[in-house]
Amino acid sequence: MKKIEAIIKPSKLDEVKDALSGIGIQGMTVSEVKGFGRQKGHVEIYRGKEYVVRFLPKLKIELIVPDDVVETTIDIIRSKARTGNIGDGEIFIYPLDGAVRIRTGERDEAAI
Repeated sequence: MKKIEAIIKPSKLDEVKDALSGIGIQGMTVSEVKGFGRQKGHVEIYRGKEYVVRFLPKLKIELIVPDDVVETTIDIIRSKARTGNIGDGEIFIYPLDGAVRIRTGERDEAAI
């Protein structure tokens, strides 16, 4: 099993979620986050004054997936979240030692 974290633009969430549902991904955790990478923020004008927005709003999606669908999951996130512009986001993959469903006590892949 692997944990996949993806930082994406908020407008891309529904496309990513629907595509992942199509391959049987049943659950994900989504958090509203702020950050910057190479994009370094941008300038906005509010009531005639310029403001530098250094931390941009993004969404962090967290998924636990079996090893056999890791590459498919990454390909789907990458294709659905991509706009071709700077700031599209990142995907991180972590090894996962185990998982336990609290309600039933099921372990590992049965728990996801």
